[in-house]
Amino acid sequence: MRSTTARSKGASPDFTPGFRPGPLGRLGLWVTNHAKLVIGVWLLLIIGLGAFAPQVEQNLSGAGWQADSSESVAVRELAQNSFGGNASSAIQVVVHSTDGPVTEGRGAEVIAQVTRMLEAEPRIADVIAPMPGASLSQDGDTAIILAGAGADTNEMVRVATDLKGDLEGLSVDGVQVNPTGASLLWSDFNEANLEAMLKSEMVSWPVTLAILVLAFGALVAAGLPLILTLAGLVASAGSLVLINELVPVSIWAMNFAMMFALALGIDYALFLVVRYRASRMGSGNSARQAVTETMDTAGKAVLLSGATVLVSLSAVMLVPSPSFRSMAGGIMLSVVFVLAATLTLLPLVLFKLDHKINKLSLPWAKTGEHRSPKFAAWGERLWKRPVVWGLGALIVLLALAAPVIGLKTAMPSIKVLPEDASARVGYDLVQESFGDGAPGTLQVVVKATEADPASAVLNSDSGIAQVMPAMPAADDTGLVLIQAVPTLDPSDPALSDTVDRLRADLPDSALVGGAAVENLDLKSQLDDSTPLVIGVVLVLGFLLLLIALQAPLISLLGTLASLLSTAAAFGVARLVFQEGIGADLLGFESQGFLDAWAPVFFFAMIFAIAMDYTVFLLASAKEHYERSGDPKDAMVGSLAHSGRVIFAAGAVMVAVFFTFALSGPLPPKEMGIVLGVAVLLDAFLIRLVLLPVMLRLTGKAAWWSPAWLRRVLPAITFSHG
Repeated sequence: MRSTTARSKGASPDFTPGFRPGPLGRLGLWVTNHAKLVIGVWLLLIIGLGAFAPQVEQNLSGAGWQADSSESVAVRELAQNSFGGNASSAIQVVVHSTDGPVTEGRGAEVIAQVTRMLEAEPRIADVIAPMPGASLSQDGDTAIILAGAGADTNEMVRVATDLKGDLEGLSVDGVQVNPTGASLLWSDFNEANLEAMLKSEMVSWPVTLAILVLAFGALVAAGLPLILTLAGLVASAGSLVLINELVPVSIWAMNFAMMFALALGIDYALFLVVRYRASRMGSGNSARQAVTETMDTAGKAVLLSGATVLVSLSAVMLVPSPSFRSMAGGIMLSVVFVLAATLTLLPLVLFKLDHKINKLSLPWAKTGEHRSPKFAAWGERLWKRPVVWGLGALIVLLALAAPVIGLKTAMPSIKVLPEDASARVGYDLVQESFGDGAPGTLQVVVKATEADPASAVLNSDSGIAQVMPAMPAADDTGLVLIQAVPTLDPSDPALSDTVDRLRADLPDSALVGGAAVENLDLKSQLDDSTPLVIGVVLVLGFLLLLIALQAPLISLLGTLASLLSTAAAFGVARLVFQEGIGADLLGFESQGFLDAWAPVFFFAMIFAIAMDYTVFLLASAKEHYERSGDPKDAMVGSLAHSGRVIFAAGAVMVAVFFTFALSGPLPPKEMGIVLGVAVLLDAFLIRLVLLPVMLRLTGKAAWWSPAWLRRVLPAITFSHG
């Protein structure tokens, strides 16, 4: 067998004279020459990490939604360590009787059974019986048994999952048992979310396969992206389980990774497979040259796109919250695996299958066609009338973006859960029996010497309905815990005014916390972090485009264009989720706001996807411009050669994201709608209309670069020969 070096010098009949592979082309050659090693490594990865993948739902948790180093987190830790676990993560078991006082007869028996069950669980700290005036309602029909948190928040979610079925099973005629509280909320949400995600996956995979069959014209070729993505997902799922042993990982990391990896993996594979078929079946190159050429062009674009995605998501790490960091990390890990599979495993599979990728072709399929006559004609149309088409697209985007001005955000309310979920039923019972603010009781930790002044401030505040007696710490910290029931529902944004007022008026040693306050502190942290994250994403995205394209103007325009689809997506999100338009159709109850984590997290995700298409289109444009130096050839050629791929990839992403909007709790619906609308607008209005129009209007200036910048930047080209 000839060496790779000999081949790279053109000594092999596998290559046309003068053909010189680039770095990624040489990687493609290497994997074809070391097939057994590459396949062996991937089998080890998939089998080794895949063995842990089934544990992902049991091991990962839904907790971690907190602002690290915040006052409320300090209160929770103090409550857990010094006050018998009476923290925001404690489990509240609501026992409600419709047949006389709950503390008598069958109600008393059920309370005793609940208490014994809770005391038998080693991860629960103190179990506090119902107390008149505090956790026993005035009418005597409803009681709350508090199971103190004896473990961290992640573990308490698992405790809730382990116990809730048995606790609900203690219900008898006339006596109802419903565990609730923050830990139960996350447990019920995870359960509902998992069911929804699996349902959505079952719908999205057949739809995706159908779109891919139409795009590729052959069933075998269409199946490659799905198999490739599945390999990356299995490896990333197993990795998350192992990482969770070192650092707590949110279950949302896997949920988002599933959606994101599926969409991106298909995009990347689509780009490579189309380019390989064009080189092998269209141009008649050898299989090795087709792999090499594919890697040096489409593979380079995929690598730069993946780098842009990773950079965009890495900015989310700036938010000091475990859930955000683990979600971003989980998606980044899945992208790394999918990217690695695309650049190592896929070239090998293409080389081995070769012409067999066209098996089970549709009658009208043209397997070697790379240049699309329809998209070439579309490019000519845009070239002739750029202002009309560009202005039309811009008006649509600005009209959809306009509602974003009145967008309101807040942390998710109990409405994210199904109405029959235990946590929501218990929550409603607590509100009915103890007042609107009872499910979000505030916790104030203060020095014992300042307990009286603190109680006086709480009693005199108009936002507080009831103040409990001070509870001394079980250790020698010299602290007390005072619980106060606010007048407002925990999800009411106006509760923040009460908390701000108390923090200003209470003694200096006082710390204000509780589950509702943890949400408020996290929202405040998100509001502070969002401008920084957006700024970092934009700057890093521009720099990566600049490195890839070596052209400042089009890199800047490509970056700014991504903001339009993002703003339009959030404008639509306001109409749907804040105003409730289409709520009945989509099957959710409007909260009157968008969840507070959406702007920062979805912005990074949308921008990552938008730059994905930007790189595909502009890399193709640069390849044409490098060959001809003609702006028209760059614009029309990029649409002719990448328009069909962008269209198909956009259709796949929209299908994947919208299927997640059809089922399950509210947050996945928000994610599906916002990302689906963003991709729809970005792929079809910005990348196939507005960005080509920008190339038309800027002409050669789009590709101009000062000499000093060319000396600084690494030399990256997309053309051959």
